[in-house]
Amino acid sequence: MPYKPIALVVEDDELQRASAACLLEETEMDVFQCDSAEAAEVILEKVGGALCFLFTDVNLAGSMTGTELASTAAIRYPQMRVVVTSGREAPSLPRGIKFMKKPWNSLDLLREANEACGH
Repeated sequence: MPYKPIALVVEDDELQRASAACLLEETEMDVFQCDSAEAAEVILEKVGGALCFLFTDVNLAGSMTGTELASTAAIRYPQMRVVVTSGREAPSLPRGIKFMKKPWNSLDLLREANEACGH
């Protein structure tokens, strides 16, 4: 069985999370979904090295922000493409982490994921 790239979508809005995950799944990716950075950290601990793409909102359920999650993930897994999204202005992000303003464009999300996973 061929290897499928794996993405992690972290978004507290269920509809937006499902929308992003559905788009990525249509490109033959496996997708983990979480509503909080704390839940995402558990997934990162278990399969972080296998993930090629992290897409996270800034505001999440729980006490940790998506910006904090993105920074941690980018340091721990430098091969992973990390994209942060928000309806507000871009937060201060470490180098290498991209920002995508909401409402994001489906094609922009797919382009980022495809580049991340070598398609």
